[in-house]
Parts: sequence; structure tokens; C-alpha cells
Amino acid sequence: MRFFGLGANVMQKFGVVTQQLAAGEILNAMKAGKLDATEFSQPLLDRPLRFYTVAKYYYFPGWHQQATFFDLYINMARWNALVDRHKALIELACGDTLRDTIAMGEVAQWKVMKELQSEGVLFKRWSPEILVAFEKAWYEVVAEESAKNANFKRIYDSYATFRDNYSIWRHFSYLQ
Repeated sequence: MRFFGLGANVMQKFGVVTQQLAAGEILNAMKAGKLDATEFSQPLLDRPLRFYTVAKYYYFPGWHQQATFFDLYINMARWNALVDRHKALIELACGDTLRDTIAMGEVAQWKVMKELQSEGVLFKRWSPEILVAFEKAWYEVVAEESAKNANFKRIYDSYATFRDNYSIWRHFSYLQ
């Protein structure tokens, strides 16, 4: 299965042999029988890559990556050399791009999903039991990575604290 990062570590706990391939290599690897499955992005971005021509099952939710965000890296010395108004313009442009990407992505998914269905793709939801198993394996990966890498542990602990604190808002503000 084409999979990357920590999600690949989770899948390996279930005996999945994972490999990371560039987007343009996935379809040919699937056609050649070198891959049985792929994880890539979301319907809007997957459809142009034509995975649906060889893979007819599409599973949701993307348990390992609930959102995709884009990054802009600027050398700190260059950033510090910018005048404040240029920094503000970059921050505004990045914020607008992120908001537009999220909004347009949400608007476009259903249309692409209907197109994929017309190509014979079947949409499935992971069962609650499988999602629980993925979560359990995820926490094993977190423990292993935290034991190996103090920086990973520091970042994950900060993330986990945020999620714990955020849970009161998530619980009361959204339909369950």
C-alpha cells in the first residue's frame, strides 16, 4: 500500500507492507500489481490521478490526516529582513489561500464523488471496530516514537494537551 509517515507505521502494525511513492508513480504501480491500495488525498485531488480506474473501493474517514494544510517556508534571516508591511502581506495572502482552499475543497468534493460513483467507485466507511483498532495502533506508534525522539514527545504532548483542552468546545458545539 502506498502510504507515508506515521500513518504508514500504523498500517504496518496490521501487516501492511507500505511504500512511499510520488503521486505520478502510484497509478502505474497499481496497474503493474506492485501496489494493492493507495492512500493519497481526497476525491478532488485523487480523481485526476485516475486511481479509480484500478481501485473501486474508497474508504472514509481519513483517520490519519483529517485535514491538509500547506506550508510556506521562508529563511529566518530573509524574513527578519522584510519590512513589517511585506510580512503582513505574506501573512494575509497565506491566510486567504488557506481559507479559500478549505472552503473550495469542501464545496467541490460531492461533485467529484458523484463522478467517481458513475465510474463504478464504491464509497465505504471504516467500521467503528476498525477505527478503534487504528486508534489503538496509533497510540502504540506515539509511544514508540516518543521513546525514540524527545522532540517528537514534546510536540505530541503539546498537541495532546491542546486536543484535551479543546474537547469541551468540540463536545458542546458540534453535533455528535
